[in-house]
Amino acid sequence: MGGNPHEEQISEMKQRAAKKKWDAQVGEVFRKELSRLQRMNPAAMEYTVQLNYLETMVELPWNEFTPDNFDLKKAQRILDRDHYGLEKIKERIIEYLAVLKLKGDMKSPILCFVGPPGVGKTSLGRSIARAIGRKYLRMSLGGLRDEAEIRGHRKTYVGAMPGRIIQNLKKARSSNPVFVLDEVDKVGHHTFSGDPSSALLEVLDPEQNNSFYDNYLEVEYDLSNIMFIATANTLSGIQPALRDRMEVIDLSGYIVEEKQEIARRHLIPKQLEAHGLKKEQLKFSKKILARIIQDYTRESGVRTLEKTIAKIIRSAARDIVLGNHLDPVLTTDDLKRNLGPPKFGREQDDLKGLAGVMTGLAWTYTGGEVLFVEASISKGKGNLNMTGNLGEVMKESAILALEYLKSQAGYLDIDPGLFSSYNVHIHVPEGATPKDGPSAGITMFAALASVFTRRKVRPDVAMTGEITLRGKVLPVGGIKEKILAAKRAGIRQVILSEDNRKDVEEINPKYLKGVDFKYISKMIEVVDLSMYKATADRPVNLQPV
Repeated sequence: MGGNPHEEQISEMKQRAAKKKWDAQVGEVFRKELSRLQRMNPAAMEYTVQLNYLETMVELPWNEFTPDNFDLKKAQRILDRDHYGLEKIKERIIEYLAVLKLKGDMKSPILCFVGPPGVGKTSLGRSIARAIGRKYLRMSLGGLRDEAEIRGHRKTYVGAMPGRIIQNLKKARSSNPVFVLDEVDKVGHHTFSGDPSSALLEVLDPEQNNSFYDNYLEVEYDLSNIMFIATANTLSGIQPALRDRMEVIDLSGYIVEEKQEIARRHLIPKQLEAHGLKKEQLKFSKKILARIIQDYTRESGVRTLEKTIAKIIRSAARDIVLGNHLDPVLTTDDLKRNLGPPKFGREQDDLKGLAGVMTGLAWTYTGGEVLFVEASISKGKGNLNMTGNLGEVMKESAILALEYLKSQAGYLDIDPGLFSSYNVHIHVPEGATPKDGPSAGITMFAALASVFTRRKVRPDVAMTGEITLRGKVLPVGGIKEKILAAKRAGIRQVILSEDNRKDVEEINPKYLKGVDFKYISKMIEVVDLSMYKATADRPVNLQPV
């Protein structure tokens, strides 16, 4: 005859509880709840609920930690091996480890990596965990709509369970893991199921998270030893109070040379192994990698680059299996055969000899982009038309640009009567893409000035800046991403607001190589910097472009 299963479960619970390192308060709660379980009828529905609760209590790693590895040189080697570039982020992680080593205990900071897709935000978390010898956890917050996902349900509900933070800790069996909260900018706000982004405030506040309250546990749990890392594509989607609790570290895109190194060190070996090829069977030269990056995968990160490399390797695998003769060294002809004609050209080449088409720089959540602003005039009554799926702020910038141009007509040698006898049309191509924001203001002014003065545009010049009615040029954000976009497009000169000089000085010089910067404080200065000089045979009567 076996023993009573009910008593065996109670006995096992007591044995497991004796080994726990929880504090007196938690121990007292456990004893009370265990006493309740003992008095219950095992056939009752509440018995299972109570048993699940107690099992959760004993499975959690109360004050159980993995030892940290404070070998900073080894940590640096791991970070360098896993990620090329990203020096600022690596420096911050090594600083954190140095403080932890000196103090022995510290409230973990909440780091937030912000940058376009494919730059390595999530994989950095895994590398950090490996570098310091901690467990690694990842929780995707994209589309999270229910507050109970974070705080848990009260255990009186049918099917109640702890929040995902506590569930993950139970899985990790450690109270000091590296915990990546992915896509924190895509958490839902204010739904009928509560506000998940507000529930995260307690989790991500170093002053509060040492006593995190989960509705299911009904006792406080210390999260302060966890190294939380949040990732986001843009800061604009993060609640201001939540953003204030995190230390924001920007990850912008990579330059061509960095992408070549990432492809050579990480992407190509990974994809060759995934497709069953040896490195001797297919070789990518630096020149070929540069062609793939510039002609086929114009992006901030390296995700599309990896897919493109995989496509080339799959084609090589097919040839090997079919017995076709395959030269292991890839050529430009192989690229055309596998990937088709180049997807991206040099758009600036089309601007030679044109008036009224200016190159601007824009920021999107996927990184920087080159933006063209076209202006033309036609006989009419001085109306202003705008097309290209422009937002309200961008339309206002166009009106400001035209009004300021009218006020400077005498200085620019423009007949003021032209403004009332010609209609003006401003268009920003790729009309299917919504565009908004103030940073195209200076580009719109330059395009209008070019079309009214008939001065041709310099094809290797791009600009960004907000404008005012008084003719000032104001600073804008996303400068590093915009500079990278300019380099990808072959731009040699970038015009910025004088107030953006400090942003450029903070950028690593290797990102600025090959680009000349001109800083302006007045809108009128952009005319001579972005256009060729007026010629003596310039027609006096303005004709439509």
